[in-house]
Amino acid sequence: MTDAPALVPLDYSAHTLGELLGPEWSDSLVRAFRWMTLARVLDGRMLALQRQGRIGFYGPATGQEAVSVGAALSIGPTDWVFPGLREQLVALARGHSLTTYMHHLFADDRDPARGRQMPCHPSAREVRYVSMSSVIGTQVTQAVGLAYGLKLRGDPSVALAFFGDGATSANDFHAGANLAAVWNAPVVLCCTNNQWAISVPVEHQTAVATLAEKAKAYGLPGERVDGTDIVAVTSRLRSAVARARSGEGPSLLEFVVYRMTPHSSSDDPTRYQSADWMARARARDPYLRLEGLLRTLGLADDGSVAAWREESDASVRAAIAEAEAAPSPVPESLLTDVFESVDGRPAPS
Repeated sequence: MTDAPALVPLDYSAHTLGELLGPEWSDSLVRAFRWMTLARVLDGRMLALQRQGRIGFYGPATGQEAVSVGAALSIGPTDWVFPGLREQLVALARGHSLTTYMHHLFADDRDPARGRQMPCHPSAREVRYVSMSSVIGTQVTQAVGLAYGLKLRGDPSVALAFFGDGATSANDFHAGANLAAVWNAPVVLCCTNNQWAISVPVEHQTAVATLAEKAKAYGLPGERVDGTDIVAVTSRLRSAVARARSGEGPSLLEFVVYRMTPHSSSDDPTRYQSADWMARARARDPYLRLEGLLRTLGLADDGSVAAWREESDASVRAAIAEAEAAPSPVPESLLTDVFESVDGRPAPS
């Protein structure tokens, strides 16, 4: 029996962090860790509630939080986000209410979509976070189209499109990447490669050594990034966003991460993952890697980490309590925001 791999530490000096993240690097890293703490608590609680039958579906993002938080730290308030399944944390870190998100998960009457959208498919207009689609890869062409519209209007905003490794084999990825380059659209294509397209390992659906290499076929720059390293994610995303905003064009970033949970609450990864997968994934846990860096730099200790976790737990529990107390949508709400009138009468609001 071999020992489990040890956690791979993050090794950055204060000087290097200042160069990569700017003078407010310490505040940025602490803020990132607190958001990642919330995400860990949220995933644990919501998976438990799904198993109890209190919500219908949940897609956890454990192991991929650094990409979402890095995105939130890298874009401005007018930029757009087209997510995949696991980027809800981008919306929350940009200001979307946790309670509103919880209403969405419970599909109650205070859910902005009144229960008409799948759980884990929220939209958040106030932070320009567009609802994902379960049709793989469609958000790529949508993001490119919006980015081209921004360019035509002279709007300096940028669009980010998130998708998984499996989506790079889908039609919309190829069409989107091609048009992004042809139109020189201000968009960053963010491939979160968690190495599993549900149960299909990445090497079974593509023959390239890295997914970033696919950018070359469309005339795009492509780069592979350690998606479990919050510093690397944030610094490379900031560069790509700045490039797009300045008119230099789109790019593709491949963030290599490890999926540390089932694909969704409907999945059983023990049927297809190797016995040592979780041990290897935990060795690259982005949350623990950032915690170790903060402790090394004197920005966190046992007391602060425990306090942040208790704060996150209290926030999640309060949001759950409010959502569970909310009424279910009334049948008439099916027509709200759909038709102007029904049988000659104004549609219900």
